[in-house]
Amino acid sequence: MATKVIAGKEVQINDEGFMTDPAEWNKEIAAAIAVEEGISALTDAHWKVIDFCRTTTAGLGGKSPTLRQITAGTGVSTKELFSLFPKGPAKKVAKIAGLGKPEGCV
Repeated sequence: MATKVIAGKEVQINDEGFMTDPAEWNKEIAAAIAVEEGISALTDAHWKVIDFCRTTTAGLGGKSPTLRQITAGTGVSTKELFSLFPKGPAKKVAKIAGLGKPEGCV
């Protein structure tokens, strides 16, 4: 498995760049990944979604929540999710949150 230094910390990643150990994640890593993904700053709205995804993953057997689960669980509309996390919000938020790629994402 590959490793990458993000925000000064070496973390394990898979071949698509998703972290493989959510325990290695922290908020500084999230901010650095967000910049890599084209999001210059994480707002409270971003953190609401990120925190929901990290909390929910444990209840899903370690799987990242789907777009539908995120919208239902956070009350954030699909349109707003796309504005917060452009071009594939479920995949992008999972990457920023230090989680695996959601099932069904290309």
